[in-house]
Amino acid sequence: MTILLIEDNEMNLDMLTRRLERKGYSVISAGDGLSGIEKANQNSPELIIMDLSLPMMDGWEAAKKLKADTATKSIPIIALTAHAMKGDREKALNAGCDEYDTKPVNFERLLEKIRKVTKT
Repeated sequence: MTILLIEDNEMNLDMLTRRLERKGYSVISAGDGLSGIEKANQNSPELIIMDLSLPMMDGWEAAKKLKADTATKSIPIIALTAHAMKGDREKALNAGCDEYDTKPVNFERLLEKIRKVTKT
């Protein structure tokens, strides 16, 4: 399975990429919302894991655009964010994200959410 990881923090990107690849996933990455949308269209990943606080275009806006595009609307999106304030989960789901998880990353919980949204 190919996962598009949209994350602007290099340490988080590196850590998650290595851990996901050890679990057998193929990972492509983008550092901002705009390039994330481009890579989703170019690569047709089976899943997108996306930070919500991104440069160029935040994750909420990127999720809305991905879900509005017929080419990418069926790709599940997991929002992964340090935003854990009341209402943030609902805001992410309303923007089109299929699931929501918080940082710091609990990798086992993230894997469960990956299996849930991809039905694997």
